[in-house]
Order: sequence, then C-alpha cells, then structure tokens
Amino acid sequence: MADDSYSEPLVPSSPPSPTKGLANGHTEVPNGSIDEDDDRRDDLSDDDKALERRLRLKVDLRLCTIAGGVISSASVTSMITDLDLTGNRYSISIFIFTIASIAFQLPSTIAVRTFGPRVWFPIITFSFGLITMCTAFVTTWKQMIALRVLLGMVMSGVYPGLTVLISAWYPRKEQQVRFAFLQSGQVIILATGGIVNFGLNRLNGRGGLKGWQFMFLVQGLITCVIGCATYWWIVEFPENAHKSFHFLTPEEQKLAVSRIQRDRKDVEAEPFTWPAVLRHAGDIRVYAFALLYFLLNLVSTSLSYFLPIILQSGMGFSSDKAILLSAPPYYYAVIPVLLSSVVGDRYNTRRPIIAFNSLCLILGFCLLGFADNTTARYIGVYLATGAYISNWAALSAYQANNVAGQWKRAFTAATVTAFNGAGGIAGSYIVRQKEAPRYATAVWISIGSHLMILGVVGLFTMGFYVANRRQRAGKVVLEGREGFRYTY
Repeated sequence: MADDSYSEPLVPSSPPSPTKGLANGHTEVPNGSIDEDDDRRDDLSDDDKALERRLRLKVDLRLCTIAGGVISSASVTSMITDLDLTGNRYSISIFIFTIASIAFQLPSTIAVRTFGPRVWFPIITFSFGLITMCTAFVTTWKQMIALRVLLGMVMSGVYPGLTVLISAWYPRKEQQVRFAFLQSGQVIILATGGIVNFGLNRLNGRGGLKGWQFMFLVQGLITCVIGCATYWWIVEFPENAHKSFHFLTPEEQKLAVSRIQRDRKDVEAEPFTWPAVLRHAGDIRVYAFALLYFLLNLVSTSLSYFLPIILQSGMGFSSDKAILLSAPPYYYAVIPVLLSSVVGDRYNTRRPIIAFNSLCLILGFCLLGFADNTTARYIGVYLATGAYISNWAALSAYQANNVAGQWKRAFTAATVTAFNGAGGIAGSYIVRQKEAPRYATAVWISIGSHLMILGVVGLFTMGFYVANRRQRAGKVVLEGREGFRYTY
C-alpha cells in the first residue's frame, strides 16, 4: 500500500535535472538503488559543503542516546536462587518483558511523534531507571515478573522511537552508519556494564545486599541521571529543531529540512489519526521486514541473555569469569558494525552487507556448536556476535530506506520492533540447559534463521528491481513520492 500523504516542503527542493532523464535529478547506481544528491554536491560551494558537514556533526553528536540492561549479567549471580527463578521462571521473566513491550510498541512510537522526543524520551528513560532500581529490592520471583512488565511498557518506545527519529534526520544514503553508531553505543554500554557488574558482584554481602542487587541499583541510578540529561540533550524532529536546546542555527535547520525533502519529501507528518497510521497495515512489505527482525532476534536474544550461561555451564568458567568473558565479543562487534555500515552507505547498498553478515553468523554458530576446542567455540561467539549486531544496523537501514511518509515510518518501526520482540520470546527458549555444552537446538535454529534471512532478502531484491524498473519507465509512483526508488 503506497503512502499517498504529502506535505508541502518547508524549503523548496531542487528542481529536476532534465539532463538525467530521471525524477528529481537522481542518478542510478549499479545495484539498482539511487544516488540522491551526489550531483547536487558537486555544485555546492566550499561554504555550503562546510555547512553540511557541520550540520551532520551536530546531529551525530546529539543523536547518541543509548539504553542498556543488566539482566544478562545478573543471571549468573545468586539472583536465580535468591528469587527462586528455577525451571522456566527465568525464561518467563524475559518472556513477560517482551510481551509488555510488544503491546505498547505502536502507542509509544506514536507518542514520540506526537509529544516530541524532548518530552517522551526523558519520561521513559527516567521511568526505566527508577523501575530498575526498584528491582533491587524484590524478594520473590513474582515481584520480579511484575516489575518486568512495567519495564517492558516503558522500554517499548526506545528502539522504534530512535529509529523514527534517526531516519527523520538523515537522507537514506547516510542512515546505516548512524544506526551503527546507535548500536555501537548500546553494545559498548552492555559490555562495559558486564565489567562493572563483575565488580559490583564482588560487593556481595556488603550492607546486607546481594551482588545482583548492587547491579540493579547502580545501573538504575545511572539511567535515571541519563533520563534527566536527555531533556536537554535529545533533539526534536527537523521541522521543530528550533525547539531543541541550543542546537541548530536557522540556516542549519533550513538545510536539514531541505536535505530530507530532496531525498523523500516527507519532512512533516500529516495530522495524526488512527486511520492514517493503520492503513499501512495492509502493506505486505512491512511484515516481510518484520520477519527479518524476528529471524535476526532469534539469535541476538539467545546470545545476549544466555551468553554468560553458555560460558559458565557450557564452557566451565566460574561466575566471575563468565561475566568478564561476556564483554570482549561486544567490544569486538563495534568494528564490523562500523566497517560494514560505512561500506553500505558509501555504495548505497544493503543486500550484500546483510548477506555477508548472515554468512559470518552461520560460520560462528558452526564453530560454537560443532568445534571441540573451547577457544574455537569462543571465537565462534565473536563471529556470531559481530555479525548479528552488524545486521541490526543493516536491517534498520534496509527498512528505513524503503518506506516513506512519517506515519508509515512510525508504523513500520513499531511493527518490526514488535516482531523483533517476538523473536526474543522464541530466542529465550532455544538455549536448553539439558543440551549443554553443545546447545544443538540453538545452533541449528540460528543457522536456519539466517538461511531464511538470505532467502527473504533475495525475494526483496527481485521485487525492488522490478518496481524500480517500472518507476523509471513512468508506470508507477513508489511510496506516493515522485522520484522515489527502492534501495537494495
């Protein structure tokens, strides 16, 4: 279903270039997507290029808001026995968080667009920190699960909201690197949090508190502080950038708006109505993107939540060493996610990056599941972790590049994040302790899911290729925007 809404540009876009024979002066690149404004950049003065670089730098610095969690590290301390999280109760605590998050995904994403990032993100970030601190004082597994429901509710808008905000500020050709920045920040915090948790776990017994209680207290307090700072640090959408605290000059805001208008003509959202949002539920491509996220998160959830358990039960490391050894694969992952994203944006391509990452993950899980040497299995963890984090950035750019219209963007971001959560539910059950140390079910499902990702991306490629050819022939207007073509 095409999004036929259209907002008049706040700044007139560049006129079409008759010499190119394509709408909006776009030029075709080899992979079938489009190079939106390289020709325009060739005509810019040095002052204009400097202004554009300054704008990108300012936006980059202000959109580095990241959230982190502590439950994966807490799982290998005494929390499981202290709260009687035996049997399936630990998995249920993960399951119930995800269900709550899925239920509030779309309303919370709409709230980001309706109330603005400066209002909504501080509220949900501070609330997340406060509830995390309260988790330190639960005494039963039922209380833990109740707080997990609340955590899922407030966390639901973070990832889809940030996806909508990032995609609103950058032309499509610049988005994957920015999603890589977002993901890199998250994994650095996650990895560093693991090391901090190692130290906090050694405070076990101090002040009458367990090690896992210190984890939730300290990281919850940090999140509350970040939530307060977010009010001044986070930025509004481009058309409302003047409402941000000490951000852009009028000239820079004008440039920011014109860049998006030139790229896809959807700076401003039409007035909110539920029909304006829900009409996009009929677009099959939204669910195909969502399926990719589901398949990816089968792996990411099993690694992020159960990596410490794999290291402890499957590889024989102690509780403290399991926490420490969970960190290096995440630090390593920053390298492939940034490199692959730079390549993807430089050549305006997504399909080869997703395919390469998927093959690396398959190799990593082969080592993790079939190698006899512990070192080889740990290397497999590095490969798998780097690949799935890289594919998170690639898939985020893939879906954001191929939808237009603010409410369709919000609906798609909420839907793919909900399916991402559904993959998390399934992923929380595929690592079975009775299968240690090989975890055959997790290994085979992870390999199979990424073979399916390759298949879905292949189908997308064929569909996008045909649609772009029809657009170039003047037979169809894609996404309700003149000159829009799919990126693959």
